[in-house]
Amino acid sequence: MFILLAVIVVIAILVIGIYNRLVVLRNRIENAWSQIDVQLKRRADLIPNLVETVKGYAAHEKEVFQRVTEARSALVKAESPREQADANNMLTGALKTLFAVAENYPDLKANQNFMQLQEELSGTESKIAYARQFYNDTVLKYDNMREKFPSNMVASMFGFEDREYFEADETDREPVKVQF
Repeated sequence: MFILLAVIVVIAILVIGIYNRLVVLRNRIENAWSQIDVQLKRRADLIPNLVETVKGYAAHEKEVFQRVTEARSALVKAESPREQADANNMLTGALKTLFAVAENYPDLKANQNFMQLQEELSGTESKIAYARQFYNDTVLKYDNMREKFPSNMVASMFGFEDREYFEADETDREPVKVQF
């Protein structure tokens, strides 16, 4: 009787430990996703200032400004990792076009406000990349824990589900074409 009780206590402690570890990893994923969201929001907040600065120099580039505005709006409205990844990729493409337009205006490139905004945006891009990497690393740890034995049994008993990775768009994986 004592041995059976000891086995039950050991199993209960093991299940509690596994459950708690899964909860910690799930919460880290939520936190990591929030960090991505914060950086994407910061980026979206910087973009109107950048667009307004460039608009003064390149009033005839309406299509570029419209694409940046639409991409920013899509990013703000996105909810799931997939939607945010898609909107982020659309915004990245629009910003590349915006910076290409800026290259045609030497006065703009020398403008202190534009340079500061461009620097802040560059720093934010680095923070977004780090936040994505941290999020994906945390999802990997969670998925590994959720799929390994014996924690897979605890995960299935308590409904711990798959999490979505933040993935790059197919076009971002293509080699960059450089022309001189």
